[in-house]
Amino acid sequence: MSQSVAVDVGGRRRRQRMAILAGATAVIATAAIGAVGVTTASAATVDTNATYVFVNRHSNKAMDLYGWATNDGAPIVQWTRNDLAVQQWRFVDVGSGYYKIRSVHSGKYLELPDANDGTALIQNPDNGATRQHFRLADSDSGYVRFINRHSNKAIDVWEWSTADGGTLAGYTDLNGWNQQWQLNTVGGGNPTPPPSNSWPTPTGQVNVNGTIQVSGTLDGGMRRYCCIGDGGQEESQDPVFQLAAGATLQNVIIGAPAGDGVHCSGPCTLRNVWWEDVGEDAATFRGSGNPSFLVDGGGARSASDKVFQHNGPGTLTIQNFQASNFGTFYRSCGNCSTQHRRAVVIRNVTLTRPGSTVAGINVNYGDTARFSGITIVNDSSRSMVICRKYNGNSSGNEPTQVGTGADGTNCLYSSSDLTYR
Repeated sequence: MSQSVAVDVGGRRRRQRMAILAGATAVIATAAIGAVGVTTASAATVDTNATYVFVNRHSNKAMDLYGWATNDGAPIVQWTRNDLAVQQWRFVDVGSGYYKIRSVHSGKYLELPDANDGTALIQNPDNGATRQHFRLADSDSGYVRFINRHSNKAIDVWEWSTADGGTLAGYTDLNGWNQQWQLNTVGGGNPTPPPSNSWPTPTGQVNVNGTIQVSGTLDGGMRRYCCIGDGGQEESQDPVFQLAAGATLQNVIIGAPAGDGVHCSGPCTLRNVWWEDVGEDAATFRGSGNPSFLVDGGGARSASDKVFQHNGPGTLTIQNFQASNFGTFYRSCGNCSTQHRRAVVIRNVTLTRPGSTVAGINVNYGDTARFSGITIVNDSSRSMVICRKYNGNSSGNEPTQVGTGADGTNCLYSSSDLTYR
């Protein structure tokens, strides 16, 4: 899928050359003041077992999979660095000094679809084409350039943008600062599970007197939002946050009592959200059709019942998360008046006992649960059930448990997906 951008190529080339000269002048001026420390990276030191975040020299923003997309042809942009999975990349060696570059979030590969200046960088499944092959050309001061094998173009921050969402595209290699990238290692192999003892310190407090309605994005700046409800398990408690379909809640600490946590009315994203003491549930997911929900980063403590409750249809992905002292980490509703087939993907999470169950699903409705990178702490007896299977109902009665464990159909994992410490 070509996403070319129409520009005055001659004018752009002149602007780039001028900017290179300006950049060189800036380096000389900086050297006169004092050395600037950067993470050294070069084409010769790529580690195919490591996970990287790529930061542009000009904009100081990271290469980012826009909108947490998983679809073919989704655009790659720049965004303020956050080190989340959407900004994490791995190199796959294809020989002769070239690599494919795989997104940790989607599992798909960077691609420049054609050889035109201005063709937008996208992701696609592995297709064996040289459009997905890149070599690294060294620049000065520990930066590299990504040169495409098919087009011989460099990955370029289009028109020297400094904005979040700025386009990345292929352009003639001019070694401009907007074509130079710093390779920052953030982990090896699969993303490292979050440590079970890490917890953010609030930057301030917001007093909550009633449910906060969220449409679009609410970034809390790591402030604590407190408080609502009584800390009990009553089903009638109000949520702290009610998210409209498509909304994002990020960088928030929810204090205790937390009422019924967060409600999503449709597809939503919870990014770096922390529950200091879960009340009824940390978050409940509803909606219609086939929505996708994402929980990325964050943590929850003291959920005497459930952490995540899935009442509507669709797929919930939970990743880079930690929880301690809980009953069930994820539950597909066992007795909702309207039932659905549901799916959950749980990856790169750290769960600390006490805790009874990682996921409970309804096999009679065709639910699936996929697990990878699960770290379980303080469970020497292997007591925590990874996947508990039920026959759910719509009558309001308690569902019937019908089994536990991996089965290749509904509960999808192997022993290599689990780590105990």
